[in-house]
Amino acid sequence: MIEKLHKLKKSQTDQKLMQKGQIMARLNHIDTEILFTEDKINTTSVQRHGAISDFAVLAIHRNTMKMYITKLEVEKNNLNTQLEVIIEEVIELQKETEQFAYMLEEQRQEEIKRLLLVEEEASSEYIQSKYING
Repeated sequence: MIEKLHKLKKSQTDQKLMQKGQIMARLNHIDTEILFTEDKINTTSVQRHGAISDFAVLAIHRNTMKMYITKLEVEKNNLNTQLEVIIEEVIELQKETEQFAYMLEEQRQEEIKRLLLVEEEASSEYIQSKYING
């Protein structure tokens, strides 16, 4: 039973670590997207002798990109919050896994002690029977 619980906690920990990896990948993607969008804001321009309306379109375009960056930053903050929760869950699951591993080791040690006692009794009985018969 303890071994099953130990395996369960281990698999739950692995699942949480995979979730953490997915969130980290998403965060990296968001960071890349933010840098790309900021670069677009800084490099977008209009023709030098274009109409005045080009400047208005450019301003709208830049504002749209800034709103997109804000949206990405909100998503990034949400992902960071999720990441913190997952890290706490992983730590808790690892503690539980270690506790079950310790309990399993204790069980194994007790089983070894029991087997040694059985062997010692059998050996003692064998020596006594040899001594009596001999």
